[in-house]
Amino acid sequence: MKRILLATCAMLGLAAATPTFAAGPTDVDLMNDAATTGDVLTYGMGPQAQRYSPLKVLNTENVSKLVPAFSFSFGGEKQRGQEAQPIVHDGTIYVTGSYSRLWAVDARTGEEKWQYDARLPEGIMPCCDVVNRGAAIYGDMVYFGTLDAKLVALNKDTGKVVWSKKMADYEAGYSYTAAPMIVDGKIITGNSGGEFGIIGKVEARDAKTGELIWSRPTIEGHVGQLNGKDSTMTGKLNASWQGDMWKQGGGATWLGGTYDPETKLIYMGTGNPAPWNSHLRPGDNLYTSSTLAIDPNTGEIKWHFQTTPHDGWDFDGVNEFIPFDLKKDGKTIKAGAKADRNGFFFVLDRTNGKFISATPFVSKITWAKGFDKKGRPIYDPANRPGNPVEAAQGETKGKSVFAAPSFLGGKNWMPMAYSQDTGLFYVPANEWGMDIWNEGINYKKGAAYLGAGFNIKPLYEDHIGVLRAIDPATGETKWEYKNKAPLWGGVLTTAGNLVFTGTPEGYLKAFDAQTGKEVWKFNTGSGVVGSPVTWEQDGEQYVAVLSGWGGAVPLWGGEVAKSIQHINQGGSLWVFKLPKA
Repeated sequence: MKRILLATCAMLGLAAATPTFAAGPTDVDLMNDAATTGDVLTYGMGPQAQRYSPLKVLNTENVSKLVPAFSFSFGGEKQRGQEAQPIVHDGTIYVTGSYSRLWAVDARTGEEKWQYDARLPEGIMPCCDVVNRGAAIYGDMVYFGTLDAKLVALNKDTGKVVWSKKMADYEAGYSYTAAPMIVDGKIITGNSGGEFGIIGKVEARDAKTGELIWSRPTIEGHVGQLNGKDSTMTGKLNASWQGDMWKQGGGATWLGGTYDPETKLIYMGTGNPAPWNSHLRPGDNLYTSSTLAIDPNTGEIKWHFQTTPHDGWDFDGVNEFIPFDLKKDGKTIKAGAKADRNGFFFVLDRTNGKFISATPFVSKITWAKGFDKKGRPIYDPANRPGNPVEAAQGETKGKSVFAAPSFLGGKNWMPMAYSQDTGLFYVPANEWGMDIWNEGINYKKGAAYLGAGFNIKPLYEDHIGVLRAIDPATGETKWEYKNKAPLWGGVLTTAGNLVFTGTPEGYLKAFDAQTGKEVWKFNTGSGVVGSPVTWEQDGEQYVAVLSGWGGAVPLWGGEVAKSIQHINQGGSLWVFKLPKA
């Protein structure tokens, strides 16, 4: 086509015009994403990631008329889990898929504009499926990370590589699965690999060049970087770690973070300490299983809150921390909420990390009886897996305990949503427990570093997944929807009094945000474990979600995995719309 254009111009005596591409989103656009309805520019539908849309063309009265606009197949044999959230800009949907792939799709017709496939080496070691959770867009580039721990910037119009940067050594167990985040011209990333004894980090790069600006390790004793030089040490050496255990301490930042324009802080969750066998690493093991508030300009930690000190159950602490304004006792508090894998729903003052409350959001918690006024867990010491050193002669395993929730969590990676209308959080929870025991382990580069064994079991015969509407002021559950299989997808809520989420059985479902009544559903043909989004286009409201069963449950789910092994894999983007009257 380009040659034809040049030849035609030459015959007419005209100068060939250089093709021009539409300008991409600016910093201002990204910060305003939650309020603009014609696009979806950030992971979480706004920097605070409340996953709330002010659109109300689609509502409880007419959602029954929601119909498919198109379905886009990812094709090939590369199926597995499809956990991504689409990005929508200027008539194009950018969506990532399993095995580190990214597509640009026409938002009106479903036609492919371009596709990028990362060339992955043979030795990648993703712990929990070959997933990718989404891309970021800024200016004329779209960004995403790969399973071999690279960060790639592509031209948003052509899909051509602008730059590619190695973030870490995949042969040591590092990988990358989260959606990057853009803050003030910097691209913010974490890392994955906590089951391999890696060191968690949060890093900022120049979005135009990919050059590293700062790096902040999450484990005490490691030194950060700023502008090419060593900066400050994270915490204090051996303050909460004994000996050299901090050197392979884990704390992966594998879910990414949120950003609050009001406090100008990045909030990033950190993963489990390594190894899982907690008897090998006495102490709180900072800053694992925590939420960190980080200065986006320097990478310095401004405050932290540890949800599971001395984690012995692989509860992690990566769950998203969502800023919101808490109305309580006649006051408005700049707060943040987090539904942790350990089964507690936390509310903190987001300006300083001060503890406000922690209430159970699942039916059974065995490891702790609650939290004291200082925000420390009140442990049940009998529920910590036993020390294998104390095992009977001839035994290699410590005492096994039944713990709830299981290490897959009261809520795992799948993001919750907050409605500015109802003041409720909509949390995709799961009811399961586990037999867990400790074993001896030594670190070896690139090998699993657990020192534990487990078997996950459902708590109830009729359901595992539960979508709960939670009042952050009281911790009270206002309504709940029970699902046979585990819930493993994200949640969306809108001003149309709707809550959307998917199920492994293949459905995208809509609920009344006030009552929890199911008001619409559609079966996509495979499990829905992605995060839905909505936007307005040509006077119509659209909803999109990925379909494709996979993720950690089929790989790590024990008895639960056996009960859902009949669910088929897939790989597609489904787009729905409410037609014009």
